[in-house]
Amino acid sequence: MTYHSPNRNTWSKYLHGAGFTDMTDTARVAKMPVFMGHGGRVITSDGTLSPNMQYGDKNAIDNAVLINYMANLEYELYDSLRKPGMSVQRAGTDVVIILVRDAIMELDVADISRDGADTLKIISKILEKYNATFMEISGYTDSMKNQTAAKSLSLDMAERVGVFLSQHKISPYRMFIVGRGSARPIAAQDDMGRLTNRRVEIRLTPAR
Repeated sequence: MTYHSPNRNTWSKYLHGAGFTDMTDTARVAKMPVFMGHGGRVITSDGTLSPNMQYGDKNAIDNAVLINYMANLEYELYDSLRKPGMSVQRAGTDVVIILVRDAIMELDVADISRDGADTLKIISKILEKYNATFMEISGYTDSMKNQTAAKSLSLDMAERVGVFLSQHKISPYRMFIVGRGSARPIAAQDDMGRLTNRRVEIRLTPAR
C-alpha cells in the first residue's frame, strides 16, 4: 500500500514535543525531564547488567552497559538496512543512519516512496525496541545557490521522516529535527555526489 504524508497543517500534531534545534548536550539535558515525563527511559536503568557486572565502579559499569546497548542497536540496524542508498555508521557512542533521498522518497514528488516507507517501518521497529535514545533527524541538500530554499527543502525531508516515525510509535519527545541545507556534504558535487548529498541522517545518542 502506497504511503502518503499527512496534510502539512497536521504535522505539528505528530511532531508535538520534538525539538527544532541541533541535538547538543545542553539541548538533551533540557529535554530530559520532558522525555522522562512521557515514558522515556535511560540506558543505565534497563536492568541489562550481567551477574558478573553487579559489583565494581558504577561509572565503569554504566559505560559498559551503554556501549553494549548502542553496539546491539548498531548491529540490528546494519543487519536490517542492507539496501542501496543506506548506511549505518558509528560515531563514538552514537549511531548514525544515512538515508539517501532517492532511496526513501519519490523521485519527482516531495513525499516518501513505497520502498522508503518499508525501510522506515523497519527503522521504527528497531527504534521502538531501543527506546532509551534521543535522535536528531537532519535533512541535507546538494549544493544550491539559494540557501533559503536549500534549508526549506532539507527541513521538509527531515520533518516528513519525523512525522512517519511518530505515526509508527516513535515518541516525538525523543526527536530533534533540523534542516541543514547544503552544509556538511559527504560526497563531491558532481552528478553522482549530488545524489548522495541529498539525504536524511538519523543520529541516535544514548539517553543518560
